[in-house]
Amino acid sequence: QVQLVESGGGLVQPGGSLRLSCAASGSAFSSNVVAWYRQAPEKQRELVARIGSGGTTIYTASVKGRFTISRDNAKNTVYLQMNTLKPEDTAVYYCYLWNGRDYWGQGTQVTVSS
Repeated sequence: QVQLVESGGGLVQPGGSLRLSCAASGSAFSSNVVAWYRQAPEKQRELVARIGSGGTTIYTASVKGRFTISRDNAKNTVYLQMNTLKPEDTAVYYCYLWNGRDYWGQGTQVTVSS
């Protein structure tokens, strides 16, 4: 059974930074695609960033140049470094892993507000 546990969310002022972490267990993490999604109130869940087993990354346009996804396979952990945060980045952020089926974390709230 795969488990994903996110941490690092919180309240930050516009222009600030946060780093989210997602620790995975129960899967061959290094060979899996992992990603971060987010869901704002009354909006659909959207892909924020994804990283493949070989390290290839993709980002949604609105976060390019501000967010960085990375992975540490030795720690079975994926990170999302978020810089220059904006109020529109406010959402619940979810960790995602695919190894033939979908797995989701419980989500962590990120609130960007002054």
